[in-house]
Amino acid sequence: MHVPIRVDYGVRALIDLAQHAGSGPIHAADIARRQSIPEPYLARLLHTMSKEGLVKSHTGPQGGHVLAAPPSQITLGMVMRTLGGMETVIGCLDDPAVCVQVPSCSQREVWRIVEEAMLKILDSTTIADLLERTAVPA
Repeated sequence: MHVPIRVDYGVRALIDLAQHAGSGPIHAADIARRQSIPEPYLARLLHTMSKEGLVKSHTGPQGGHVLAAPPSQITLGMVMRTLGGMETVIGCLDDPAVCVQVPSCSQREVWRIVEEAMLKILDSTTIADLLERTAVPA
């Protein structure tokens, strides 16, 4: 499984928003600086996550971003689906026609089980879980 950089950056941004919850809207520039994410790229990710309901974005001088739901309700699976990181482990799981070995393949069912296990973990791991594991810099 490959985790695209946009998913990594998106998760880091959501954890940052969770860390600063209650401080009002957080500017993308502040998140970008703290998380070492290029600001223009982060702005696009935040826009996408706002359209999909993971964050709320406020414009204007007092604007910024906040989580749209409690961190315990935002899962890694949601982030992966929102930012386009949900590719199958192997192509034949989505389209059996891509492989002539499908009818007699001994691996296909194993890869399906692996993928289901990954999805279960992603859908049960929340931003709150990751926040608990995040070391606070000194």
